[in-house]
Amino acid sequence: MRKEISFRTLKAGLRDAVNRKIPKTMSTQHPDNVFLPSWVNEDVIQGDAEVEEAFFAYNRLGCMEVMWDSEGKDVDTHVVRKLLSKYGDFFKEKILGEDVFLTYRVPNPKVETTERKILLESLVNIPVAHDIATTFYKREVSPIFEVILPFTTNSEELVWMLKYYEKTIAGVEETCLGESIKVADWIGAFKPKTIEIIPLIEDMESILNINGIIEPYIRTVKPKYLRVFVARSDPALNYGLVCAVILCKIAFSQLKSLEVATGVSIYPIVGVGTMPFRGHLQPSKVDHFIDEYKGVCTVTIQSALKYDYLLEDVIKTVKILNERIPCGEPSVMEPSEFETLKGLLAKFMEKYQMVVENLASLINSVASLVPQRRARKLHIGLFGYSRNIGNIVLPRAIPFAAALYSLGIPPEFIGFRALNDLSEAEWDALDKYYVALKHDLESVGVFLSWRNLNMLADMHSQVAKMVGADEEKLRLAIAEIMKDLEVVEEKFAITLGPKNLTQRRYENITNDFLISFLEQNSLDAQKCLIEAAKIRKCLG
Repeated sequence: MRKEISFRTLKAGLRDAVNRKIPKTMSTQHPDNVFLPSWVNEDVIQGDAEVEEAFFAYNRLGCMEVMWDSEGKDVDTHVVRKLLSKYGDFFKEKILGEDVFLTYRVPNPKVETTERKILLESLVNIPVAHDIATTFYKREVSPIFEVILPFTTNSEELVWMLKYYEKTIAGVEETCLGESIKVADWIGAFKPKTIEIIPLIEDMESILNINGIIEPYIRTVKPKYLRVFVARSDPALNYGLVCAVILCKIAFSQLKSLEVATGVSIYPIVGVGTMPFRGHLQPSKVDHFIDEYKGVCTVTIQSALKYDYLLEDVIKTVKILNERIPCGEPSVMEPSEFETLKGLLAKFMEKYQMVVENLASLINSVASLVPQRRARKLHIGLFGYSRNIGNIVLPRAIPFAAALYSLGIPPEFIGFRALNDLSEAEWDALDKYYVALKHDLESVGVFLSWRNLNMLADMHSQVAKMVGADEEKLRLAIAEIMKDLEVVEEKFAITLGPKNLTQRRYENITNDFLISFLEQNSLDAQKCLIEAAKIRKCLG
């Protein structure tokens, strides 16, 4: 007890010393929405519509931060000029960079090799935004000073990005252009002189070693505080639902310990969608969400939440998050618990990946019917890069999940055969660190279609031929999913499948989808896919 009180006292002191507002809610551009906002005249949100979306997030929803995302998509680098010129009255009251925030997410040059120089385009625009805001506010203001680096796997790449900005962008002002003139004399000073890097940590190995990434960065850079982004969707895609949740809890625990050890305030961010597979942040589930993710300081507000729910409910959800998080502190794990959870992770990951590998051709075929909601470029998820997966390539997490939901197979359930292999200690750890597991499974279980599963089992030869899959592997995957579902029903004493009339209508639509898909009627199949997503209130 003394240790906990001491920690809380220290933490309060650390965070009080940070001289800035830490945003609680971050609007993002994740393309998981079914419906489109009224200001969009096409099927894709892009260009000036994303600028208007940013203002909508600040002004109507009450989001404190907007992620401006150039990872895998085109983005308007003139966003600050457009926001301040079009919505000047609002931003005179809410200072951009002090009261509300705009944060870049850039491509990781190590991973997104084709797009890696977009990183430079984004970074060089930071001083431009500073000049525009300084003119608008008539005082020094840096509206953009934070950058999210996805796929962070070591501390060095964080330092590289920081040093690149400091030396080649802000530092260019000292370059001599002639005997008596420097760049700063010609086009002015470059501000801010430095930026803050937010590591986005996405793969299992890196999350398990999160302190091995963050501690050397803190030691090298000596920041006053650090925001750390823990992925939730990609771990679900790569390792399954249980692994994604447990990895978050491990990350929060390690970051909490590191904060105490270093004396540097650490503010975790978690990226979540509306379905349990990607985080389960819905207006009706916000209390469960806050209880599950205690200690998280910033939560993403993705497109399905913004556009597929009643506006008044979304505003209320954002308000609750802004007022209540972080709600308590994450639990600090004992070393023995950490080792137990690693064993649990290995068991669930093995069972999950075995099925997903065998389903990949079917998933990819269905995912091609999922409508794009953003102008995204080709992107290969971590599953495709992972060495132990072979040559399997999958879509991103949203179309991946959308494909499985459309088939009547919620991805949440894949891999739950692992429950049969858990030790008593692993069961206890799962119960402790995934608080709402049964609640999540019951919530999504109504979207399961036994009829679709039986149809796929009966017609697996035809399906395999159609999507270019190995017939025996597809048959095995469907059989294993059946076992997953049986284990869930037995272990948690729940009945999966539709309960009310709306859910039965949903199942009928997924039946129609599968029939149209097998008939290779893409137009009707996509209509069914969208109708089912409307009931689900998200694509994936």
